[in-house]
Amino acid sequence: MDSQLILLIVLALSVVGLVAFAFAGPSAAKAQQRRMALIRGRHSDSADAMMEARMRKAISNRTTEDMKLLVSLIPNPENLSKRIRRTGKKWTLGQYMTGCAGIFLVMAAVMVLRGYPPLMALFVSLAAGLGLPHWYIGRLIGKRIDKFTKHFPDALDLLVRGLRSGLPISETLGIVASEIPGPTGEEFKLISERMKIGQTMEQALQETADRLGTAEFQFFVITLAIQRETGGNLAETLSNLSTVLRQRAQMKLKIRAMSSESKASAYIIGSLPFLVFAMISYINFQYMSPFFNGDPEGMMGLSLMQMIGIGGMGWMGIGVFIMAQMINFEI
Repeated sequence: MDSQLILLIVLALSVVGLVAFAFAGPSAAKAQQRRMALIRGRHSDSADAMMEARMRKAISNRTTEDMKLLVSLIPNPENLSKRIRRTGKKWTLGQYMTGCAGIFLVMAAVMVLRGYPPLMALFVSLAAGLGLPHWYIGRLIGKRIDKFTKHFPDALDLLVRGLRSGLPISETLGIVASEIPGPTGEEFKLISERMKIGQTMEQALQETADRLGTAEFQFFVITLAIQRETGGNLAETLSNLSTVLRQRAQMKLKIRAMSSESKASAYIIGSLPFLVFAMISYINFQYMSPFFNGDPEGMMGLSLMQMIGIGGMGWMGIGVFIMAQMINFEI
């Protein structure tokens, strides 16, 4: 029991240290001093100041290369970084991986102290450490996309009013950025800022469309591209697009309302066996230990109980897949 307590204390301290390291950003005073030194060096003509500025730049580049070496341990770091940016949070890859490691350590400590087999604790903790942050990031992305889609028709209506009043499209985008709340205003603000630093409107819009990945904004980008090539009344085109998007949102809400009862039943029926199994395993692991202990004389080293459990999970997976496809409508 003493060794288990020591292991728990070590794991807890490791988690606290990882969290503190991930969220302890650089000192604000030191960052301000560095910025002031860079400004003085940039505007100074002395050789010493120029040499010092070059040394700082070299050190900065070396640090960036070291960070790239650490990030290279993550499979597809660009896709993961893009996925994190879609949440609208200012999280880094280091903070994300620290969260994964913390969940892994906590799950491993709990399962080991409850008497689970070490191999099972390793795989379950690894699945939780990788799966839970991925699921949470996906949930944040879904919420942000829903908020963006909700206010996007209002942004189009504001664009239409600005264009009809004689304002250029670039200035109208800035008005939308300041008037529309939430993710919609933030995305239009990023578009305006990119245009101010020299990007064309098509490039700024396409970057935002690639990051968001929503059909509604793709419609908007395609509409502007076609209008710039063929001409026509842009205000009338955007007004029609706003109407179409509102009808599309209403149809989605109707489908969600009509399928909500079936989805709730599927969630309850599908998750209840796993929840009961996990609760019984946590409360009385000795009772469920025959399920985890294989039978050397059985098929592929599996006991009859394990084969029945695997078969049941397979049939439940097929049923969940069929129900998901039945309520998946292309709008």
